[in-house]
Amino acid sequence: MIPADPKARDALAAEYVLGTLEAREASEVARALRADPAFAEAVARWEARLAPLTALAPPEAPPPGLWARIEAALDSSATTASAAALAPWWRRLLEPWRLGAIGAGAVAAGLAAVLLLRPAPAPQYMTVLLTDRDQPAWLVQADREAIRLAALNTRPPPPDRVLELWALPQGATAPTSLGLIPPDGRVTVRPTTIRAEPGMLIEITLEPPGGSPTGRPTGPIQFIGRLAPATGS
Repeated sequence: MIPADPKARDALAAEYVLGTLEAREASEVARALRADPAFAEAVARWEARLAPLTALAPPEAPPPGLWARIEAALDSSATTASAAALAPWWRRLLEPWRLGAIGAGAVAAGLAAVLLLRPAPAPQYMTVLLTDRDQPAWLVQADREAIRLAALNTRPPPPDRVLELWALPQGATAPTSLGLIPPDGRVTVRPTTIRAEPGMLIEITLEPPGGSPTGRPTGPIQFIGRLAPATGS
């Protein structure tokens, strides 16, 4: 499974760290790491390079009222158990093992409430923008709320030029500017006129200082890629 070509090995290491491999492929790579120190070192380099990207996924607070709904579900389960205890067989319900069963039922009801009330996870999309030598340069992660960009392995633009980020949904006639890319190479944009979707084109162009003067790309495209569903979404 591990290729001999150095570029292919490095690309496979990047895919393994990014989590874009299928489960079977990822398992084979994990087994190969123990027998291939050079490949394990390549994986370690990518892990160190991509570690800052964990900040791209900020912690999410639970939806308002979730805990109140869970407590209400638990209270309802406890009320049902109390009503059953008033029946003629109430003495048997007070036996220790039956009380344990009631408690387990309340916990199960609470867990079911969490699963039922928890909103479905928002779709996640990503793409890796490559250099002209097919080396990973930028990682783009997107969902319904935001599009996030982080530099992986890029060089700064010429002193008299800036990098500008663009998004082109499928069917659109012109790209939408997502703003200039700062020197640290990290961008989080919450566009109001477009939503991230599979197949959306992400571009980075070279523009004059201040960005494109026309609202459309004027400089050459430096990097390009299409959003695709992230693994596990």
